[in-house]
Amino acid sequence: MQYDQQPRSVTVAQKAPSLLATHVVLRKTYFLLSLTLLFSGLMAAIAMKTNAPSLGWLSLIGSLGLLFLTMFLRNSPWGLVAVFAFTGFWGYTMGPFLNMYIAAYANGAQLIMTAMGGTGIIFFALSAYVLVSKKDFSFLGGFLFTGLIAILIAAVVSMFFPMPMLQLMISAVSMIIFSGYILYDTSAIIQGGEQNYIMATVRLFMDILLVFQNLLTLLGALSGNRN
Repeated sequence: MQYDQQPRSVTVAQKAPSLLATHVVLRKTYFLLSLTLLFSGLMAAIAMKTNAPSLGWLSLIGSLGLLFLTMFLRNSPWGLVAVFAFTGFWGYTMGPFLNMYIAAYANGAQLIMTAMGGTGIIFFALSAYVLVSKKDFSFLGGFLFTGLIAILIAAVVSMFFPMPMLQLMISAVSMIIFSGYILYDTSAIIQGGEQNYIMATVRLFMDILLVFQNLLTLLGALSGNRN
């Protein structure tokens, strides 16, 4: 009797690399995502080093403008320029936000690094699960969109009735929702629902960034040492 079968654990572990190697859109998306995250981090570091002021509503207007520009140019080489402009702008606007945490908390730098590490673990774990299982998570679309609307409504309410517990609830639910979007958007790439790697990069970039922001907010509230 011959025992030529590979162990089940080895077979399962090889599924993700083989999928990544054969799926062109997925491979291009992960490569571009890594570059945009590095560029965004560089822009955030520059903003922090120069003590750049918060742009307020201009950050929202600029982000939406660059997002629409990226969508418009997604099928042309200029789409790559647009996606770097979009992600770089987001990184720059994150600088004042991060400086605020460093100024407000004695362990601000530690909170930021913990949030970064936690976000990385969440992204890689969820992405690996989708790649290995190859499950179709399109059924989450309605639930996630409903949750997103609920978050927006709660955010508007919190503007008029600021309550610390409501802010914490919004951050906790937001982190869950955008973690779900990592599953949903990764699945969309694999299943062919998203065939443009530039837009796939934008979607995953936003998922990661919003998980990071909300995780940092939770860490600040639960384990931050205020100055």
